[in-house]
Amino acid sequence: MTGRFENKVALVTGAGSGIGRASALAFAREGAKVVVVDLAVEEAEDTVSMIKGSDGEAFLLRADVSKASDVEAMVSRTIETYGRLDCAYNNAGVAAPPHLIPDTTEEEWDRVISVNLKGVWLCMKYEIPQMLRQGKGAIVNASSMLGLIGLPKRSAYAASKHGVVGLTKVAALEYASDGLRVNAICPAVVRTPLVESIISSDPEAEAQLMSMIPMRRLGTLEEIAEVVIWLCSDAASFVTGHAMLVDGGAVAK
Repeated sequence: MTGRFENKVALVTGAGSGIGRASALAFAREGAKVVVVDLAVEEAEDTVSMIKGSDGEAFLLRADVSKASDVEAMVSRTIETYGRLDCAYNNAGVAAPPHLIPDTTEEEWDRVISVNLKGVWLCMKYEIPQMLRQGKGAIVNASSMLGLIGLPKRSAYAASKHGVVGLTKVAALEYASDGLRVNAICPAVVRTPLVESIISSDPEAEAQLMSMIPMRRLGTLEEIAEVVIWLCSDAASFVTGHAMLVDGGAVAK
């Protein structure tokens, strides 16, 4: 541990796998007490075990971020357990099958918007008051490079992630003078378990995905996690309202 987050508490939603797990592990490595939040309890338990196995401190909360009662309880339990909340990575999200706009079902649309956008709003709704009481806090919201550009057949996902960027900017402006910083992270295609399963089932998929990225490789979970914890750290003390691309140059094309 290097201790950048010693005596601090970090909450990570969607921490059972992928970028969320990698970020939870990174926070713990840097000395934070980590609240591991996910609907997938078994996977989240594995994340907690990994943190504790490296002499870190963490506990598990099951929460559906699209439900206000779950999110309110999530923050309340964090305060009851650790007494404070210094950093939050609002990472939980879902995708939908690729469809043209007329073929996207209302159910698919509602689910993606409810988790990816409403979920981020609900998390901030309950995280911000606690951080204001402390006089300081840092929030990172999960957007995507599709929060800044479009991609055919991804209307619900792109709309939700564009919404996260706008919501992040508003929150940053509302609390810039109160000691709170709010940023978003916008990754390109990353080697998550879902992406790895796609690649393993389709020999051409990896080359197609890499062709989108000038660096000609996919991002790693750890690379994204490092940006998350940097944005939450004092090293980024003058950074707020920013949608940070971590995309190997994809959007620069």
